[in-house]
Amino acid sequence: MNIGEASERSGLPSKTIRYYEDIGLIRPERGGNGYRDYDAADVHKLRFLQRSRGLGFSVEECRQLLALYEDRGRASADVKDIAQIKLAEIDRKIRELTELRLTLEHLVHACHGNDRPDCPILEELSDGG
Repeated sequence: MNIGEASERSGLPSKTIRYYEDIGLIRPERGGNGYRDYDAADVHKLRFLQRSRGLGFSVEECRQLLALYEDRGRASADVKDIAQIKLAEIDRKIRELTELRLTLEHLVHACHGNDRPDCPILEELSDGG
């Protein structure tokens, strides 16, 4: 199938598919005319990559996961390790965002929002309070 059909079946834009090919995540066959020829296995890998990226895995993490997926002798512990590291990263980001939200919420409540020039938000931004 051509890249347009692979795009439609995988749900990924053609540009993304070309990028994944450029960085070696997929390797479709080339026809005699030089055009890419995607098969069902390529589309399956593209869907795998789309779901992995949707869960927040980086391109390099996707490369590792794809290699493990293709390795029938893999240990599931290797896959779990990658997922646990990603989960810890997500938890860290959630904590950081929660702290940011609390700080900003405090500043918003501290600002009277009136016609006066004094503003705790600007004071915090200018010199850290």
